[in-house]
Order: sequence, then structure tokens, then C-alpha cells
Amino acid sequence: MTLEFTVFPAIDLRGGQCVRLRQGLAAEETVYGADPLAMARRWIDAGATWLHVVDLDGAFGGTPAQADLILRLAADVTVPVQVGGGIRSADTIRRYLEAGVRRVVIGTRACQEPERLAAWAAEFGPRLAVGLDARDGWVQVAGWTETTSRRAVDLARLAAAAGIRTVIYTDTARDGMLTGVNTEALRAICAAADCTVIASGGVGAATDIHTLRSLACPNLAGVIVGKALYDGRATLPDLLAAARAPLS
Repeated sequence: MTLEFTVFPAIDLRGGQCVRLRQGLAAEETVYGADPLAMARRWIDAGATWLHVVDLDGAFGGTPAQADLILRLAADVTVPVQVGGGIRSADTIRRYLEAGVRRVVIGTRACQEPERLAAWAAEFGPRLAVGLDARDGWVQVAGWTETTSRRAVDLARLAAAAGIRTVIYTDTARDGMLTGVNTEALRAICAAADCTVIASGGVGAATDIHTLRSLACPNLAGVIVGKALYDGRATLPDLLAAARAPLS
């Protein structure tokens, strides 16, 4: 049975501000607002049913830097919040989850120490996701500053086998480029991972939502959208409508 398709507005935090990076590059930053809580309310008012929040300082530095702000945001909003960025220990996962974050995303630690995944999947269940950030199919870590020798499809298969319920696949070369999603890579990830898959990277218009849903991957359950919303290339109501429209 096909899962309900969720659109996750992205709120990327750096220095306490709401920003977007082009292809994840720290030097390619655009600031979109100094009040992330107000931005969260904006997306909820527009119809968001989930929010995807990333601590970019944490991703680059290897330890959470915006945790207090994220926890205030999670406590302030009325929809579930998914959080990633610099989360590399069980204690950090617990802190976020105990404070009300609905789902925590780990990336670097999952790639570097996949032997931990089974224990963490058993402890945290569906509230833990693995982020597969990849360029040309190879996993990137440490805020996308390092490319590893591990293929994203292999890590997807390993994570699902360990009991992880959700993986988030980001094509880092397309992130912030508004050039469309990498359908070939997503098909491969969905086939490899016997769990829910969320897409990210490249969405520029509502037609990209239709493209994703037309892949006929029954475990593809949503997409994270950032720059298209912030630059006004698409509205959240239009993206949500595309996510719910019957497929011809």
C-alpha cells in the first residue's frame, strides 16, 4: 500500500538565523530570516504537517550548536519536528527525543559506525532516521565536507537491515539548485531500503512532487523542500496539493 506523501518544509539554522546553502557549501549562504520560530509558524500556517530542522553549525562542527533554539522551536509548534545536524551520540538523540522532537536524523555516525545502528534502532524505534547524503552515489559526511568510499545504496540496505524505519536521501549536488530530483538514484535507494524513504534535494516546483509520486515506489513517503519555498518558486499550498492530487 502506498504511503501518504508528506512535504517537509526545511528550516536550516546557522548562527541562530534561518539560512539556505547552495549544494551545502558554507560559503554559499543566503539568510532568509533572523527568527526561525516565526519561520516555523509561517510554514505551519501555510499547511505544513511536519517540519525538518537542521543545525548546520552542528553538522560542520560535529556537535549540536543550535540545540537550545531547536528545543524552543519544537516546544513552540503544533506539528512534529524532525531534526538533524551534528547528532553523533545516543545521549544527544535522547536529549532531543525527551524534549519533544518527534524524529532525530543521524548521518555521519551511521556511516562511520554502522555497527551501532541495530542497538540504536532497537532503543529509539521509528523516532530515529538515517540521513543518506550523497554525491554521485557516494555518501558524504561532516556537513557534506567529506566524501566517503561507502555507496548510499549500500548504507540504505544496511540501515534497513539493522531495523532503521526511515532513511532520508539527499542528492547533495542538486540541493539548493532547483533543477529537479534525481529519480534514478531515488529508485535505487527505495529498492535497496526495506523501510520508509524521504527524498531531498532539487525540488523547484510542484511538478517535481508529481514526478516523485509517479516513481511508483511504495516506500517513498515524502520530500524535504527548502529553497523553492524560500525563493518563492513554489508555494507550500501548491506543493501540498500536488502531494495529495490523484495520479493519472
